[in-house]
Amino acid sequence: MTPIPRPALLLGLAGLIPFLWGALTVVLPGLAEWGTEVLGPRFVGPYVQLFYGAIILAFMSGVLWGFAAQGSGWQGYALSVLPALWAFFMTGGGADRAAAALIVGFLGLLALDRHYWKRGLAPQWWMRLRVLLTLVVVNALAVDLIF
Repeated sequence: MTPIPRPALLLGLAGLIPFLWGALTVVLPGLAEWGTEVLGPRFVGPYVQLFYGAIILAFMSGVLWGFAAQGSGWQGYALSVLPALWAFFMTGGGADRAAAALIVGFLGLLALDRHYWKRGLAPQWWMRLRVLLTLVVVNALAVDLIF
């Protein structure tokens, strides 16, 4: 098995910070108050998670586009834009609805990751990284729905 390259792993883990921070500020009101004072209200609770989550889905569409560019044809390109379109159209309507939509979006993204990986368009280590990151993201977003 090819190991996950250190830069990809470290940057992927660092990309979890806004999701984890948002979940912590949902669960710990004192931390949310501190974060609101220091960072502003957009950077605590579900607000940071939802805004960042939509950005990450759009970013991942670009990653999938790169996989499609290796020769998967129209289908590969069309599938690659789905996460960005999902984020654009489905994340309105309040925090709970947006969090649920992002959870579905990230699970759908994982299925697309697997699609490209199975076709040899993503690196061998790709799914190990994506499963790890997706598990954390989905659980962090689920905090919004539980609390």
